[in-house]
Amino acid sequence: MKKSLVLLGAALVSWSVAAAASGADARFDKLAARFIDEYPALSPVGATQLGDHRFDHLLDEVTPEARERTARLYRRYQRELGKIPRDKLSRANQVDAALLAHDLEAGLFGLETLQEWAWNPLRYTGLAGGAVYGLLARDFAPLPERLGHVADRLVQFPRLFEQVRATLEPERVPKVHAETAVRQNRGVLSLFDEMVRPNLGVLAPDERARLEAAMETAREAVERQQTWLEEELLPSAGGDFRIGAELFDRKLAFTLHTPLTRAQVKQRAEREYRDLRAEMYEIARGVWAERYPLTEFPAEPDEAYRQALIRAVLEIAYQELPPRDAIVETAREQLEQATDFVRQAGLVSVPDDPVEIIVMPEFQRGVSVAYCDSPGALDAGQKTFYAVSPIPEAWTEQQVVSFLREYNLLSLQVLTIHEAMPGHYLQLAHSNRYPSKLRAVLSSGPFIEGWAEYAERQMVAAGYLDHDPLFKLIQRKWYLRATVNAILDSAIHVDGMTEDQAMRLMIEGAFQEEREAAGKWVRAQLTSTQLSTYFVGYQEHADLRREVEARESERFALQAYHDRLLSYGSPPVQFVRALMLDLPVPR
Repeated sequence: MKKSLVLLGAALVSWSVAAAASGADARFDKLAARFIDEYPALSPVGATQLGDHRFDHLLDEVTPEARERTARLYRRYQRELGKIPRDKLSRANQVDAALLAHDLEAGLFGLETLQEWAWNPLRYTGLAGGAVYGLLARDFAPLPERLGHVADRLVQFPRLFEQVRATLEPERVPKVHAETAVRQNRGVLSLFDEMVRPNLGVLAPDERARLEAAMETAREAVERQQTWLEEELLPSAGGDFRIGAELFDRKLAFTLHTPLTRAQVKQRAEREYRDLRAEMYEIARGVWAERYPLTEFPAEPDEAYRQALIRAVLEIAYQELPPRDAIVETAREQLEQATDFVRQAGLVSVPDDPVEIIVMPEFQRGVSVAYCDSPGALDAGQKTFYAVSPIPEAWTEQQVVSFLREYNLLSLQVLTIHEAMPGHYLQLAHSNRYPSKLRAVLSSGPFIEGWAEYAERQMVAAGYLDHDPLFKLIQRKWYLRATVNAILDSAIHVDGMTEDQAMRLMIEGAFQEEREAAGKWVRAQLTSTQLSTYFVGYQEHADLRREVEARESERFALQAYHDRLLSYGSPPVQFVRALMLDLPVPR
């Protein structure tokens, strides 16, 4: 009898623990569902991009009241989340709870401390362009319905830009941000000719007239905004693009969501910089020796010799350039080639989600050469776009050649691997299959960018392009660029690195062409902490791969590892590590 009572007591304790855990999970699931329901309303344009189409007829509010509503929502969810015992949640929900807590804190930091809404006009050029582009890029609803919502939004452009002008504080706006906004602002008008007018024929006469009138209203608002940007904002722009150590460190912690500090990132990057240049020398030495077998190399070459030899071998790769007007077509052919290889090599499971290579929309140009535009977390299954920026018509012949040398045929292969296959397109297609919508919405930039960097190296290791050592050299040059990005990021915003110093590091240290380096200098000024995501993300992916491979030893299977790695969505790598290795979930 006594034994039975003990067993009954143990069973009751076990049941109560399970019930508490189940209750905590139920509470969190409800909270997460409410957040996913309420959060998109804060930004109708962002909601469209996420795949929530309840607000497709609305345009964002840019007012103190709107920011206060956002802050109140974040704080309310902080309070509610704090009442749920994390240790009673399932491991999957422990991850999602940590992501939500981090995101809420980051959102409040952005609103109340960083305050980009007051000094970064690019937030609003992107907002205006995205208001149209997000409705027309993907077929999530009948075209007439989507065009009707374009008209709904365009008539709100005068109100939007009036609020923007009242919000931006010219004395806080950095000059480079104002200059870029001047170049981007009219980009939304190109969408009228490229995406709207060709489809007017699907509308009934009254709806067509409404949309045409809305475009005219929006055009006038854009032109008025252009005048304000050129004549008032740009001359008065007096802000410092360097955000300084305190803001940088806090923003970096939110961006990376990693245990690594700025000092540790810098230390790793500088060590990797030295190691990469040494590896590139050995690759270049092998290529040169094969071509010129009678060459005698010094036993202990100095830095100048190493630099000259790497540059000489890179020149061989630079002989194969894409046609100036066929970069998109070249990338399209390479995407097919890379996809076939990934399947044949069994590197990772290849999804059948649609992907299309496009010319980058004008309102998005001026920050990066290419990007992957995957469907929103709530729009899984829609088309992914691999966008490539065309060569600006105003460039001189020398600038064009500089760009094409940087984006030679082998470099375009690396770019296509990174942005599409098996990089961003493949990884995000896997990510969107994870059942937690919250995790999809709160995806990690370092995980995403780190995977793309990791994917480049895996293609080299698997023998893509017949083990071409020139391809390996170019890929290492690209990873050297990512490494230098992390060095530049903090050096510019915290240490005061000058343009001359940055250009020297990129051109001499990382073998970049002048056009690429000049563009990166602008990008480094326009952004902060994002340039660190590539290097840090790769480092974390590489660390995890080594750890799992060492633990599994002979049982390690590459495709199974990659498929499992990508099955958790896109949380920070430290959480994937905990789930894969059955470790405590980081708080």
